[in-house]
Amino acid sequence: MEGEGRLVWRCRRGMRELDALLTRYLKTRYLLAGAVERQAFESTLELTDPELWAFVLGQAVPSDPAMRHVIEQIADPRA
Repeated sequence: MEGEGRLVWRCRRGMRELDALLTRYLKTRYLLAGAVERQAFESTLELTDPELWAFVLGQAVPSDPAMRHVIEQIADPRA
């Protein structure tokens, strides 16, 4: 698992909207998540902005169930 500071840095994206969504997830859900979900979030950060944005908008769906769960959490406006 990466250090929190490094994760904050990796949440910084080329799109302000993704910055906000990823940072919100990191601050509100990541620390409460289990190991599988944390790993899925870290893998999500490897995606390009266009890939990630398509997932957040529901235009595409990750094949990995853990990543799909993380994307749902990131995109959830109630978070």
